[in-house]
Amino acid sequence: MSYLATEKKEKIFKEYGGSEKNTGSTEGQIALFSYRINHITDHLKENKKDFSSTRSLVKLVGKRRRLLNYLAKKDLDGYREIIKRLKLRR
Repeated sequence: MSYLATEKKEKIFKEYGGSEKNTGSTEGQIALFSYRINHITDHLKENKKDFSSTRSLVKLVGKRRRLLNYLAKKDLDGYREIIKRLKLRR
């Protein structure tokens, strides 16, 4: 079984994107990227020399950053809400 089953994806999109079928929503994609980033970060704590996962992590963080920038321009209140819900600012 993979770390990200279909049911987990549907749950993430239902919670953040409005419905489990709305996989194109910016908020849902940001939440999915955040879940994947957290998973890879935990993996890298144990496997420090896994450089391909490190590269994947950097790419995912960049993708999430671009989506967050887009959301901030398009819907500032939605941006603030997703930052608060995912606890991205510390």
